Amino acid sequence: MVIGIGIGAAMHGYVPENFFEQYLGGGQWWTVPLAVIVAVPMYANAAGIVPVIQVFVAKGVPLGTAIAFMMATVGLSIPEATLLKKVMTVKLIGIYFGVVTVFIILSGFVFNMLL
Repeated sequence: MVIGIGIGAAMHGYVPENFFEQYLGGGQWWTVPLAVIVAVPMYANAAGIVPVIQVFVAKGVPLGTAIAFMMATVGLSIPEATLLKKVMTVKLIGIYFGVVTVFIILSGFVFNMLL
């Protein structure tokens, strides 16, 4: 959690104001899938990613895109796949990642439309 707070503080203080809005804002259709793809190699627990998401929203990223990034960071990380490999087959992990990815992206689009 402390690492997440540190990353959020660094992003809040040192990243230019329109950096995230330029790439993840503006309502383009590709922002939610991009946020999900960028989140997969990261690993954070739910509490540690909250300060990062707060900075995203404060810097102009739509709430649905930020929520999709948060869910993908927690639910679709590469370390999670490694842990799941101990109890699931590769095919089942692929199905899990595919279904979860689709519904995270759909959730991001819905939140962006509603909020």
